[in-house]
Amino acid sequence: MDKFFKISERGSTVRTEIFAGLTTFFAMCYIVVVNPAQVAAGGAGGWLAELGADSAALGQIWNSVYIASILVAIVGTLLMAFYAKMPFAQACGMGLNSFFCTSFISAAHFSGVDLIDGYQSGLVIIFLSGIVFLILSVTGLRKYIATALPDCLKKAIPAGIGLFIAYIGFQNVGLIQGNQYTVSALFDFHGTIAGAESGFAAWVAVAPVVLTIIGLVLIGVLAKKNVKGNVIISILVVTVLYYVTTLTKPSFNLGNIGQSFKDFATIGLPGVFSGKAWTNAFSGAHIGGVFNAVAIIITFCLVDMFDTIGTLYGTAAQADMLDENGDPINVNQAMLCDSIGTTAGAVLGTSTCTTFVESAAGVGAGGRTGLTSVVVSACFAICLFLSPLATLIPSCATSPALIYVGVLMMKNFAKVDMEDAMSAIPAFLALIVMVLSYSISSGIGFGAIAYVLIALFTGNYKKKDIVVTIIALLFVARFLMITM
Repeated sequence: MDKFFKISERGSTVRTEIFAGLTTFFAMCYIVVVNPAQVAAGGAGGWLAELGADSAALGQIWNSVYIASILVAIVGTLLMAFYAKMPFAQACGMGLNSFFCTSFISAAHFSGVDLIDGYQSGLVIIFLSGIVFLILSVTGLRKYIATALPDCLKKAIPAGIGLFIAYIGFQNVGLIQGNQYTVSALFDFHGTIAGAESGFAAWVAVAPVVLTIIGLVLIGVLAKKNVKGNVIISILVVTVLYYVTTLTKPSFNLGNIGQSFKDFATIGLPGVFSGKAWTNAFSGAHIGGVFNAVAIIITFCLVDMFDTIGTLYGTAAQADMLDENGDPINVNQAMLCDSIGTTAGAVLGTSTCTTFVESAAGVGAGGRTGLTSVVVSACFAICLFLSPLATLIPSCATSPALIYVGVLMMKNFAKVDMEDAMSAIPAFLALIVMVLSYSISSGIGFGAIAYVLIALFTGNYKKKDIVVTIIALLFVARFLMITM
């Protein structure tokens, strides 16, 4: 095991890799229930059903995507473990699942198309985008595109992802929340406590936020004392504190597992193999024709490609797993795994699979090899039959881990030459747009566009900038033609 995964060579231990795998899993296990809810618009009782959509069909889609989401996470992450041998996990991408719902599920309802037909036509589109990924990966073009990025963007992307991860952590518990006047604001401690009916009710309302802060401080104290497994220790401690101090009783509901497998076998697994689904993918009323279908395929390609590139650079930088050129080791293998994961996800019945940004949580806990990914896959396999186990860990326990990862990843931005506007402005835009737009790929797009324009108008444009120019133009087309 040590020789195969190069555990000692990368300065890790089996114990550390196991802790790292558990940390990554706990940080991303929300996808088990969030992905089917996003794809199926909340399922039988969700927002689309409230608008008059077929609730039974939405329930079937939810069940199918639930099983498919776990299976694709297992397959994709095991590929990362045994082929790329990297501590990265794969699962259905957030944002992309919402885009899937908008393009195929809700669009089918508002176009008068059967929801199951809309769902299966979407799987065809995802399958085709996966094939494009495979071609780009096998030919080495994905790696070429990734390594051709300007140095300032390579350094800004990890930091931007760090802020993005931390922002997710803040939002998960409401520490940062929406505000009608300032867009976002800090959690209102005074108003929440004052509006509570009793002291205990006030505590229950503020407990997730308070426990998140406690968890982050605990990680900081343990990290300062060089305690291994500080993140997973914090997750477990805060989980116990949450249930004990709020008197919340963990609940298990295993009754729906059988129906989930049945719906998966009935509508999810056969989806890509349906001739009707292929016809609907290019001529269905909810698609709008061949041109729109191609545009959607390209959009999924762009978003997944640059989300993956961003995640690989970010997590590899955090793990000190970059080569002499500042590029992730085994980047081509990792991208091929991502491509196969997307294709497999479509065949299984779910939205685009991508390398998960929460992998950085496990890297932050010391994960350096594919053994970390094996542990993550094993945990997902358990969830296939015991899904409540994944949902027992409250957000206030995983949010400190995400915020801490953001702290660690910000160090990469210090390497950007802030005295040079040609480096500083693209790097800053990549950093800030990722967070404000809630999209890693959009941040990369803005950074690329700014870099090309500044290079052109200052006479610093070079032959090597052709690749980033193509990337910038593709993003311009995406911003103008596709709404996400």
